[in-house]
Amino acid sequence: MTDYVDGYCERVAPGLWGEPLNSLSNLAFLVAAVLVWRLANGDRTGRVLAGLIGLVFVASTVFHLLATRWAAVADSVAILGFMLFARRYWSPRHAWLAAPAFLALTVVTALLGGGLYLGALIGLAAFAAVLAFARDAYWTHFAVAGAVFALSLSLRALDRDVCGYVPVGTHFLWHLLNGVVLYLVSRTLVLKNRP
Repeated sequence: MTDYVDGYCERVAPGLWGEPLNSLSNLAFLVAAVLVWRLANGDRTGRVLAGLIGLVFVASTVFHLLATRWAAVADSVAILGFMLFARRYWSPRHAWLAAPAFLALTVVTALLGGGLYLGALIGLAAFAAVLAFARDAYWTHFAVAGAVFALSLSLRALDRDVCGYVPVGTHFLWHLLNGVVLYLVSRTLVLKNRP
């Protein structure tokens, strides 16, 4: 679990600051967490979402600073924790089904070679479509978050392929855009579930 991980263009050697842009771009998650915390204004769901975004900030920063397997696992678990909690609030009436359905979708897409994040993209698109069909005004918020996430996921996938042209890679853009995605999803859930 303490093995060195070299999975991104920017990292060229072991060491604490081997990925400065990838490490610093995690500040987007901290900004998102603070903004959601302030928006929540004491709302428990909003505060938990903000705390989970803060956890993503810490875990991802530690992973990009240390580049070890255990830190990679912590990063993935933090992201999964946010996604599972958020899914529960997309449709409070169907909350009992949201997390198991999302986990099943994630496992299936990962087994088919789509990675761990394709399920999140499909989930965002499906939820936006369900809300649009129900004429819920918030469908556009999830559609925009899905579009930003699609761009973010594309940049993440391109990182290793562009090393020869862009030595720092594109992974830092994945962080910046995902900070926006987590903010948009959390903001929408806080506003949608306000009494």
